[in-house]
Amino acid sequence: MKHITNSIKIAGVAAMLLLSQSCKDVLDEKVISGIGNDYMNTTKGFDDAVKAAYSSLRYYYASQQGLTMSEYGTDIYATGADGGYKGFHFYDGQLNPTVDYLINTWDELYKGINTCNAIIERAPKVTGIADATKKLRVAEAKFLRAHYYYLLFMQWGGVDLRMTETVVPTKDTKRATDAEMYTAIIKDLTEAITDLEAKAQSADYGRATKPHAETLLAKVYLTKAYSSSKAADDFSKAAALCKNVTTAYGYKLLDDFASVFDENNQLNSEVVFSVQYTSDPLTNLTNNTGATNGGNNLHLFFGMQYDVQPGMKRDVFYGRPFKRLRPTSYFLNTVFADRTNDSRYKKTFRDTWYSNNPGTNLNAASFDDSKTKVSFAAGDTAIFIPGVEWTKAERAAKKYQVLVPSAYSEALFPTLMKFFDTKRPDLTYEAGSRDYFVFRLADVYLMQAEALLQSGNVADAVTAINAVRYRAGWPGKKEAMLLTANNLTMETIMEERARELAGEQMRWLDLKRWNLLIDRVKKYNPQAAVNIKDYHVLRPIPQTQIDRSAKGTDGKSVFAQNPGY
Repeated sequence: MKHITNSIKIAGVAAMLLLSQSCKDVLDEKVISGIGNDYMNTTKGFDDAVKAAYSSLRYYYASQQGLTMSEYGTDIYATGADGGYKGFHFYDGQLNPTVDYLINTWDELYKGINTCNAIIERAPKVTGIADATKKLRVAEAKFLRAHYYYLLFMQWGGVDLRMTETVVPTKDTKRATDAEMYTAIIKDLTEAITDLEAKAQSADYGRATKPHAETLLAKVYLTKAYSSSKAADDFSKAAALCKNVTTAYGYKLLDDFASVFDENNQLNSEVVFSVQYTSDPLTNLTNNTGATNGGNNLHLFFGMQYDVQPGMKRDVFYGRPFKRLRPTSYFLNTVFADRTNDSRYKKTFRDTWYSNNPGTNLNAASFDDSKTKVSFAAGDTAIFIPGVEWTKAERAAKKYQVLVPSAYSEALFPTLMKFFDTKRPDLTYEAGSRDYFVFRLADVYLMQAEALLQSGNVADAVTAINAVRYRAGWPGKKEAMLLTANNLTMETIMEERARELAGEQMRWLDLKRWNLLIDRVKKYNPQAAVNIKDYHVLRPIPQTQIDRSAKGTDGKSVFAQNPGY
């Protein structure tokens, strides 16, 4: 967080309570070790505990494990040439209860939950803090606890619903029902909304405020509305929450879609809630799960293999291409079919690379067969991706290599630009320092449109979605972007969310809540279509959780595995 500080490592039982937390710009960060469990009962310790409760968000958001669990295995992204954990995309035997991403994410989210439980329980006895401040900090903890349980619930279904602090090891576990999960999450968020500050951002930037909790509650009601626990007013409740976020706090869509992700403008008016990162390497140390917290490292995973092409070499600006995710044909050709009126294809994907490794009579790489030799001065176009087919003659007329759709591969493809980080100290450095936008205003407008459409209020739904579409239009083309009541459907909203929110760790959760994950993977994800089954809407419960739970009279763990695994 920009103004929230202290990385804390706690010894003994409290090690599961307080984890590392970042800061930027204002306060010096210190690493404090060897602190006992009673520390958080003190004035300073309680304040540090609340700051540390945010840290588990950093394990899921803007990390390879969180990205793998939220963008792999969908309709808009396929696997690239490199990397592991492809079972999350293929839905094959690689996706099993022993996968460390599942185990570590589960453990990290529960550590965050236990920190929140400790804050909520211990608050009444902590002295030296004004009651109003203490009330606010408890509300933050409830927002965070609900957030962690929401992620667990979306990934695994009903889990062990612990609402009190765990201070000693226990095997007493049980799985909550879906209804119990919704009840607990909604209760926490409702109470948090009552007590959080009614402002867009806290003066201590990064702390939760009322609209942050309202946005998450809207997501929960939207999800619940498609579930077996649905109530008749879920959509209308979600719509009302979204309307309040879009109108009551001064958030504003930026005029230019590309500027939303400007790394020099991370505190812009479209950011509702973000997870804070920093360039300080102390905050990127290995955390208590044994996994490296590499800052915001999403800049690594969407890049194509530009760096072995003639005239090019790897640099900080174009990034280190790990080639994990590449856009599907459906994503490029259907979702981004309109490139005349809509600016988001051009502003989402990098299509041009300028030579940073000049030379003459360089052997052309294999993807452009229209030329055998190329020569580049520094700054010349070396690679261009037009997004449509060009004939061999058209390509031969250019001095640079032209990558056309028929030549796309697991190594060569349009590159998502949202997360690139040019402030890294060198070209191999993995720990990015950009903040990660968990909620932004465009997402809220699109949720509002969906909730209103499903409530039967098509006119207001059109107004909400058009706010996003109008912003996305090229100058002089904005009016052409506007929809009418006659052409707004759920399919329209699904495609709009894909266009606007590509790569932002939402697609798997969106498809799941619409009950369309299986259908759309079969239609648009040929790599996974043959493998995906109905049970893949839930992840396998980590084997470690099953093993450390008590056994019943039949000798089996009382914590049941999800079906199919």
